Amino acid sequence: MDWAQKNLLTDVAGLTVGNAQDDKIKSGVTAILCDEPAVAAVQVLGGAPGTRETDLLEPHNMVEAVDAITLAGGSAFGLDAASGVQAWLREQGRGFPLGPHRIPIVPAAILFDLVNGGDKDWGRYSPYRDLGFEAAAAASENFDLGTAGAGTGSSTAAFKGGLGSASDITSAGITVGALVAVNAVGSVSVGDTPDFWSAPFEKNGEFGGLGLPHPMPENAGALKIKYREMMKSGANTTIAVIATDAVLDKAGAKRLAIAAHDGFSRAIWPAHTPFDGDLVFALATGRTGIKPAPHDLLDLCGIAGATMARAIARGVYEAEASDNDAFPAWKSVTS
Repeated sequence: MDWAQKNLLTDVAGLTVGNAQDDKIKSGVTAILCDEPAVAAVQVLGGAPGTRETDLLEPHNMVEAVDAITLAGGSAFGLDAASGVQAWLREQGRGFPLGPHRIPIVPAAILFDLVNGGDKDWGRYSPYRDLGFEAAAAASENFDLGTAGAGTGSSTAAFKGGLGSASDITSAGITVGALVAVNAVGSVSVGDTPDFWSAPFEKNGEFGGLGLPHPMPENAGALKIKYREMMKSGANTTIAVIATDAVLDKAGAKRLAIAAHDGFSRAIWPAHTPFDGDLVFALATGRTGIKPAPHDLLDLCGIAGATMARAIARGVYEAEASDNDAFPAWKSVTS
């Protein structure tokens, strides 16, 4: 990697990211905005997803590109966030042209953070539409990780979750970026250690530099399950975006989203359970003008998985402790 880069999703040219959160409710929204409509796809492998406008991303459907992606906490209430992002884009004159109208296309996904110690007694209407508007208005090339945006109230089986991001460049000069809100039913660390499953992919100590434990603990393969006593669909979910500046069609973007799920499997144990809504959106901005040859596509997909695994670990690593947390922050345990 060219470490002059930010190691963020926004190293992919044509994208900006904004966060908004409410510390009282311990929840928030992350908006990923496309400077120009970007080719998009989605792959859902969790058994309990919460989404908006994902059907249109399938390769056989008409809309080729999107204006933004929204990730939010709040379970089903959080789907309102996409309306706020859409409202901001409409004010900027953005959107799919249809007669005299422009309709911003904003797919979204949510995670469950309703029992994380925050005050969810918000009255008749949830705050997520307003948070979505704020997140879109705040979008830039630099943004906070950890306890921020959609990662504000997230958690894993052992530690507080968070918003993570990472990037890399293929040998063909194609940039890959990942962004993820880590709210897994499983664990991102090995057994009872603080060592990340993602360790083999770490670059420059970006999430602590601990490596894998040696020897591996006897309980490395044991299942650590968050909220086992209240296990039900929708109580977790890791939601993510993988992006590239390569030229891809919707089918190629779909393949990129599938490959990025390998990063979930390398970073979280277990992943893709019936009680997660695990999904990955893919975006292709096409800014390089490079249409990957078959061997370049192989590298792109491999690096997508590794970059996603790094982003997941960074999300947990960067989380900060706050009042009434249901789980400890990684840094508070290891410091």
